[in-house]
Amino acid sequence: MAFDFIETDDAIAASGLRMTLVSQVPSPWGEAAKGILHIKGLEWSAVRLDVRNEAQCAWAGHDTAPAAVLNDEPGKARWNDLLFLFERLQPQPSLLPIDPMDRALMLGLCHEILGEQGLATLRRVVMVDAGLQGKGGFITPVADYLAAKYGHSADLARLARARVAQILAMLGERLDHQRKAGSAFFIGDRVSALDVYSAAAMAMFRPLSEDFCPMKETTRAAFETRDESDQALPAIMLEHRDMMYREYLELPIAL
Repeated sequence: MAFDFIETDDAIAASGLRMTLVSQVPSPWGEAAKGILHIKGLEWSAVRLDVRNEAQCAWAGHDTAPAAVLNDEPGKARWNDLLFLFERLQPQPSLLPIDPMDRALMLGLCHEILGEQGLATLRRVVMVDAGLQGKGGFITPVADYLAAKYGHSADLARLARARVAQILAMLGERLDHQRKAGSAFFIGDRVSALDVYSAAAMAMFRPLSEDFCPMKETTRAAFETRDESDQALPAIMLEHRDMMYREYLELPIAL
């Protein structure tokens, strides 16, 4: 569903839930947050991330996106902080398992997708490295910016590729185990935040078609970069993504 961005000054003056987003990019962090908001039916306002806007960074408390601000509370940007904020605002339907062991497993696997040294951050390293070498990935200005912001080296890129393959294989094995047990979901027999995160992260490997996710040509080229790290991508993860967008998330994706 399409939405309009509001200006930073209007967001600062407003109340309710406002959230910064990187526009024109299917960022897994942003798309996951939007997906949870959609499932929960929460109302919110979108603010286009502008790292040069000092007022915006001071208000949101972060120079990255998504960062969510509820009324006058401090801004939250980590995936788990956003999840718990949205759960607090709308407890039902809950995207957290009831069973404590399932909950711990889900949160651990969520970190493996969106957390530090997780699938999305490591795939970003791979895309930056490809861009710096002129082998696909992000265009040079973006690759240079991200390399400076997050740090980059050949050793880091090599380790990232290996770790991406490991995480993809692990997640595929989990889904296969669940399918054999009669479930289409990562945990138990109902949708959780982990299912949303996995579906959103697939944009960094096999983005949805232009009909479902229109984006700039250079952005699509970056997100469709292929190398040895994504050869481990299990088909079952794309099947799971398609199920999530068909039954739980919004199409077409609005960026």
